[in-house]
Amino acid sequence: MSTVLIVDDEPSARETLVAMLEGERYDLELAKDGWQALQILDLLRPDLILLDVMMPGMDGFEVCRRIRAAPPLAEVPIIILTALDSRDALLKGIESGADDFLSKPVDRRELIARVRTITRLNLYRTLLEQRENIRNIAERAVAAQEQERQRISRELHDDLGQSLTTHLLALHNLQEDLSLPAEVMFERLQSLYDQSYELFVKVRRLARDLRPPVLDALGLKVAMQTYCTEFTRRTNLPVTFEGDAALPVLPDIYNITLYRVLQEALTNVIKHAQASQVWVDLSVEDNIVNLTIQDDGIGFSEEQSASNGIGIAGLRERLTIAGGTLSISSGPQHGTILSAQLPLSGRGQA
Repeated sequence: MSTVLIVDDEPSARETLVAMLEGERYDLELAKDGWQALQILDLLRPDLILLDVMMPGMDGFEVCRRIRAAPPLAEVPIIILTALDSRDALLKGIESGADDFLSKPVDRRELIARVRTITRLNLYRTLLEQRENIRNIAERAVAAQEQERQRISRELHDDLGQSLTTHLLALHNLQEDLSLPAEVMFERLQSLYDQSYELFVKVRRLARDLRPPVLDALGLKVAMQTYCTEFTRRTNLPVTFEGDAALPVLPDIYNITLYRVLQEALTNVIKHAQASQVWVDLSVEDNIVNLTIQDDGIGFSEEQSASNGIGIAGLRERLTIAGGTLSISSGPQHGTILSAQLPLSGRGQA
């Protein structure tokens, strides 16, 4: 349903426009002057604005200019309603950024036709923007997948491959000299055993990074608790985890998405935050799964997140693909609160 904001200082004019548009399945918002319109626009982005010109305090032209100067609202269509029919008034409206004009008194059929046309065009433009965003996300997802494959390939070739080559050479040398004294033979076999165990640990770590077994075996809550415990042991940064006892069984895409968000968020904390404590909370409220990660570090601004490679865009895209949202509250010296949300209803619409 399209949202239409009606801005007019005369109650009778607002009521008339509402009556004309009733039955057209629009969500109508009303503002009695320009100031109230700007306050409403801070909270929502309508699909169309019907804007009166002759209003006290701030006329429609000034309201239009202010709307066009605000980046989130710059593309919202505006129809100016005016009793002025002079050429200068029309030019002033065009210069202020209006998309169309209707003369008062407004003809009902003309109003409905204009509103239908503009809201349809705006919906089409929104769909094109969403399609472009999805295409960009898909491209970045493919690029990220390829980078991960390259990382695994390097690790297999440079690390495991070289270790196995050394291991095979040591075994070959031992085969060539089986007459060694028992003590020397034992030392060489012990060395080969130690190398084999190191290879085993590397393979297990690589497999765990690709898909943590505990996630499939014991579920998301236990997997997160285990990861937080291991993270604390590895980094000496205390991580307190709390999981909702009422957490339901989640689809696999939710489990892996939330688990990866936790991994990336904690990695960001240890790299950038200079924190002394981290709190992780996994809960369900109002049919929404919430993962909150809070630290007491130095925080960051949006500019810093873009320049320092903190990876907020990657986290947001990961959640968008799963049908969720990401919100962040942070500021220099005030720590950071990261909240990932995934709806339990309508899960197939991601």
